[in-house]
Amino acid sequence: MKLALVLPLVLAALAGAARAEEADDIREASKAEAESFNARIYAGAPGNKAYACFVRRYDAEHLARHPKQKVATMKLLVSAELDKEDKELHNSFRLGFRYRHRSGDFDSSGDCHHVVFVKDGNEVRLGCGVDCEGGGIGVALSKDDRSAVVRLARVRVWLHNKPDDEAERSLEAGADDGIFRLDRTDTSECASLVTDRKELAALRHK
Repeated sequence: MKLALVLPLVLAALAGAARAEEADDIREASKAEAESFNARIYAGAPGNKAYACFVRRYDAEHLARHPKQKVATMKLLVSAELDKEDKELHNSFRLGFRYRHRSGDFDSSGDCHHVVFVKDGNEVRLGCGVDCEGGGIGVALSKDDRSAVVRLARVRVWLHNKPDDEAERSLEAGADDGIFRLDRTDTSECASLVTDRKELAALRHK
């Protein structure tokens, strides 16, 4: 897909994520900024394919301090693959979570492409969107690169491994569900988010 077509979609997703916090000044990052961000999120030059996994299981103490938080656990898998045609690095995401007071595992996924954005001139953020106006997330990194900061306003979700489910579901920001800080961990922790066997094998070898 041409960048000219992708850019408005990703901007819309990122702007939606920004509204969970407050209005942001967003600009497209330079090539050098994008390459630097990719090296940070994948803990090194991504090459032809790379993965990064971030997980948070909220304990009872945290949930007691945030009584309106709907999410109990969250996993984020960010992946990059070099496109053989345009020679650009394309990013995508898979998000998995469990609600605090609802049973079942829920997923979301979409493309982040190779577009990186900057908030207020100091935070580099990856804008990711779900097809068909499914909302999206913004992904930034902590200063030490050990955590991902996920921002959202609304993102379409479905029951685990049932992306064709016609029931419309969304995770919406709310008072305590607009920003999530997830800790970097081994990619095996995100294996449950991958359904393709070849990709799962590649993930486990990272």
